[in-house]
Amino acid sequence: MEIHDVAPGLTLTSNGFWLAPDTPDISYPDDGNEFCLAVEERSFWFTHRNRAIVAAVRKYPPAGGPIFDVGAGNGYVTAALQAAGFPALAIEPNRTGAQNAVARGVEHVVCGGLPSDAFRYGTAGAIGLFDVLEHIEHDGHFLRMLRPYLKPRGRLYLTTPAYQWLWSANDEHSGHYRRYTLERLTAVVNDAGYRVHYATYIFWFLPPAVFLFRTLARKSGNAPRKASAQHAAGGSAMRRLLERLLTFEVQRIERGVGLPFGGSCLLVASAHD
Repeated sequence: MEIHDVAPGLTLTSNGFWLAPDTPDISYPDDGNEFCLAVEERSFWFTHRNRAIVAAVRKYPPAGGPIFDVGAGNGYVTAALQAAGFPALAIEPNRTGAQNAVARGVEHVVCGGLPSDAFRYGTAGAIGLFDVLEHIEHDGHFLRMLRPYLKPRGRLYLTTPAYQWLWSANDEHSGHYRRYTLERLTAVVNDAGYRVHYATYIFWFLPPAVFLFRTLARKSGNAPRKASAQHAAGGSAMRRLLERLLTFEVQRIERGVGLPFGGSCLLVASAHD
């Protein structure tokens, strides 16, 4: 993939990433990229989400073009897609996140966002929004604005946090506008002009833990455990155990079979012909 084939309006910086002329403001904490960078490599949550995303992309591959990972953060998902053999482009509005993605070895990194005049319409084989849509106030409008960048039958890959009843101080600090059910997420995607092919919950055991340590703690006024400790999940041995408990989710995604309950939503759709 040549970057100028999909985005001719970029400037290469001395830090190794490309800069778009228009960088959007997003509802995201200033320290969000640095927090994620500190936990991504040792977090069962980030590890399993990558495994689930790659399985979904293999089952429902892009339409002959690169995956635009919009709101890519530090490039953790983009790097996994790249390692799995999929051409991918990290698009991240935060310069720190873009620089972290370059350091992580992501080949194509853009500091910017979509929609943007810097990108050509009809060039993306897929667009990934991995825990991004909940940061967008007008989610349906945003999804409609992304459609022109997709090739015909181009894919849309989404992950979001699940269940509004799990709302906590962590959502507020993270800049979320909402959490989703599969029904709500499917309706928003369909209304924006996409066709949903697959939808499932992932992290089957997380809702009770989130409710106990985040939601109830917020309601009672007790401070929840630090999010970094929750991601570490008790150390490497516990992380390996949790990853084994979640393996069957990846196997179900590989077969195109969904799960009825979990802490996150995962959805695959495509643009209408």
